[in-house]
Amino acid sequence: MPDMNRIVGTHDLVLITLDTLRYDVAEELCSAGETPHLAAVLPGGRWERRHTPGSFTYAAHAAMLAGFLPTPAAPGPHPRLFAAAFPGSETTAPGTWTFDAADLPTGLAAAGYHTVCVGGVGFFNGLTALGSALPSLFAERHWEPEFGVTEPAALRHQTDRVAAVLARTPAERPLFLLLNVAVLHQPNWFYLDGATRAHGDTRASHAAALRAADRDLGRLFALLRRPSFVIVCSDHGTAYGEDGHTGHRLGHEVVWTVPYGEFLLS
Repeated sequence: MPDMNRIVGTHDLVLITLDTLRYDVAEELCSAGETPHLAAVLPGGRWERRHTPGSFTYAAHAAMLAGFLPTPAAPGPHPRLFAAAFPGSETTAPGTWTFDAADLPTGLAAAGYHTVCVGGVGFFNGLTALGSALPSLFAERHWEPEFGVTEPAALRHQTDRVAAVLARTPAERPLFLLLNVAVLHQPNWFYLDGATRAHGDTRASHAAALRAADRDLGRLFALLRRPSFVIVCSDHGTAYGEDGHTGHRLGHEVVWTVPYGEFLLS
């Protein structure tokens, strides 16, 4: 575990959530060399297997933004990178950066960070009270329909917005960026060559969406300022018929198991 007390304040912090990405699909594509931009930055070129703190977007992000990132799948306890001040916490270690706030964006803002959210799925759209709850934690928040789940080029559009944010952020001001990527979330059938709406979403179209995302992630990683500490992970998985289940917000292994990686860009 890195000493986050040395990283916070000296590095930009970037949390990229590949919304709904399944661990098994992510690992299969990475092992097959089909996601080269992710493999180039992941430690050892591989995903880490973790368990999500929530089975759907809102729950998982609310937990992550309080410092409860996906937990390593091996038995713990596992020290956390970030933790709100909490008496008796068993996962706060000497290398944990602690903050005196209810959420990480507020804690980082108090430490001098400019906090930015570039949303993807509906929980970040700002169009309703619920869709505003997570973005409201950030000083600056962005969402457009072309960032959402029905736009095949959503991540390219989001990356354009990240580039604009970075261009106007003073070099001396550290940045905390949350980028919620919607392309893996249903509907994703249109990423698979030859598929139609009638085919519906499948594990294969989920994989095709990840291949498409990887191409845009290469550009995103190149844009990020140096030095940056980057976390890229899924918030939860999703089912495509396993044991009769479809979707998420349910207690199946394919929902609770997520890919995770953290790395330094310098």
